Amino acid sequence: MAVKFDILTLFPEMVEGFFASSMLARGQKKGLIEVRAHQLRDWATDKHNKTDEIPYGGGAGMVMMPGPIFAAV
Repeated sequence: MAVKFDILTLFPEMVEGFFASSMLARGQKKGLIEVRAHQLRDWATDKHNKTDEIPYGGGAGMVMMPGPIFAAV
């Protein structure tokens, strides 16, 4: 029975590339692990597929919106 990993990310191609060319690729070939990368924007509800928001109170950076994460899970 394989251990399953589901990864929510804005960059699934980058994650899939890592798991396809690392030591974890051998585990997938042997059927020991299963890794799936999901595009978080698939669960966004607005027309721009927005997944982040400016932090409350300002400041640098962005904060992930809980809506798309909860919908994905």
